[in-house]
Amino acid sequence: MHRSQDQRSRSAKPATIHGYSQSGDLVGFQRLLRENPSLLNDRNPVMAQTPLHVSAGHNRPEIIKFLLDWQGKERVELEAKNMYGETPLHMAAKNGCNEAARLLLAHGVFVEAKANNGMTPLHLAVWHSLRAEECSTVETLLEYNADCSAKDNEGMTPLNHLSQGPESEKLRKLLNRHLEEQRKRRAIEACSETKAKMDELENELAKIVGLNDLKIQLRKWAKGMLLDERRRALGLQVGTRRPPHMAFLGNPGTGKTMVARILGKLLYMVGILPTDKVTEVQRTDLVGEFVGHTGPKTRRKIKEAEGGILFVDEAYRLIPMQKADDKDYGLEALEEIMSVMDSGKIVVIFAGYSEPMKRVIASNEGFCRRVTKFFSFNDFNSEELAQILHIKMNNLGEDSLLYGFKLHPSCSLEAVAALIERETTEKQRKEMNGGLVDTMLVNSRENLDLRLSFDCIDTEELLTITLEDLESGLRLLSQ
Repeated sequence: MHRSQDQRSRSAKPATIHGYSQSGDLVGFQRLLRENPSLLNDRNPVMAQTPLHVSAGHNRPEIIKFLLDWQGKERVELEAKNMYGETPLHMAAKNGCNEAARLLLAHGVFVEAKANNGMTPLHLAVWHSLRAEECSTVETLLEYNADCSAKDNEGMTPLNHLSQGPESEKLRKLLNRHLEEQRKRRAIEACSETKAKMDELENELAKIVGLNDLKIQLRKWAKGMLLDERRRALGLQVGTRRPPHMAFLGNPGTGKTMVARILGKLLYMVGILPTDKVTEVQRTDLVGEFVGHTGPKTRRKIKEAEGGILFVDEAYRLIPMQKADDKDYGLEALEEIMSVMDSGKIVVIFAGYSEPMKRVIASNEGFCRRVTKFFSFNDFNSEELAQILHIKMNNLGEDSLLYGFKLHPSCSLEAVAALIERETTEKQRKEMNGGLVDTMLVNSRENLDLRLSFDCIDTEELLTITLEDLESGLRLLSQ
């Protein structure tokens, strides 16, 4: 008898970390792991499973607890994947190991982990429940808000895997109830996010002086997109919106480029565009000097602008003044741009003086079909220029020459507007528009520096632009 035991002992395979994980032999598992801590995340042959995979798939809570509490130099890999891309939670779910699943979830494992086939633990738990006719693991996953609408690589949700029968019907009711709760919760979250985004939109619009029609249009786009987010959060199917191509008509300095940059940021913020980049181009960026140069040159710029806005400044320069001018390649550049305007990959904004832009619009019937929104940027009056000055001073970036400076309390909107009206002509205001404010501020800082003494140590005085400085800045402009 003793001989037989010796023979069995010699023929028995040596115990492995995975064998102890499967059997639940905690004493043997602890001894082996303490002797060789490198076995903590050891992979077994073929399946490439760690001890946590094996213990989770065989519902060995004592082994799992020991692994989760392991204080060695190396920590257990909670999201380790086997050859099928399954995590330990997948293993617990597919085998209906509810206690193991609950331990892992309480320790913070990712409930939406996806295997190679795109299935989440909830998909696999549903499969097990159909076979075993009990759904405790499904209920545990739902307690931790597992997504009932998650899709695998074939576009199937856990609900889609249900067949006919009483157990399927029980699961269907359970999943549908949680699906509806999740939709309501997402709608509430989307509502909160929507309000925050609309507040951000209004903050950006506050930086734009005038242009009420454009602001109304931006609010419509933003609100529509944000409401679509809520509709999708409730499980509703809605079509994808596309912003229209636009034309900005007005004199230099009326804010066309600035508004395009803000527009790019806003369209990205509400999800209409995948990026917030605005690629600004003029004729020289698009048109080549020789035959065959213009097409590739324009296509490179279009490619650069993909996902954002292509802002074509002084777009009228693409159309030759004389129809017989066959050496001008601007029309070729315009046609290249129009050829991609139906693709949905970019939003194009054509900008320029009002009258010359009308020539562009009339020159090509495809232009009017593709460009459906026209916005007029009117010249600024003295009150609006004063508003621009205040907005600039309240939103100075670190790269600004005036960063750190502020206006004296005497520089109210009314006082600055009256100063501009008195010290500039209507012709100056019309020709320069917002550019007048930039030059005025630079000149004002120079005047501040000129009148201050090197002995000045008053920090307020060193950084405060007065009405006197602004007046001197405007007079320099006139000279």
